[in-house]
Amino acid sequence: MRKFLLALTLLSLAASSGALAQQQQQQRSGTADEQKACSRDVQKHCRPVIDQGDFTILACLKEHRSKISAACDQVLKNNGQ
Repeated sequence: MRKFLLALTLLSLAASSGALAQQQQQQRSGTADEQKACSRDVQKHCRPVIDQGDFTILACLKEHRSKISAACDQVLKNNGQ
C-alpha cells in the first residue's frame, strides 16, 4: 500500500509539473504568427543556443538585432523588447 501511494504521488507530481511547464511555454513563446516571423532569424543567428530556452533565444535575437528581419524586429518591439 505504501509503495502504491508513493507511486501515485510521484505520478501526480510529474503530471502537474508537465502541465505547468506546458502552460509556461505557451505564455512565453508567443503566437504562431510571432514564431513564424522569427523562426528563420532564430535558425540563422541563434542555432547554437536554440535548446537553452526562450529567454536565451530572446537575448540572442536582441544581440543580432541589426541583422534580423523587419518582421521579427517588429515582434520584439510589439512585446516591449
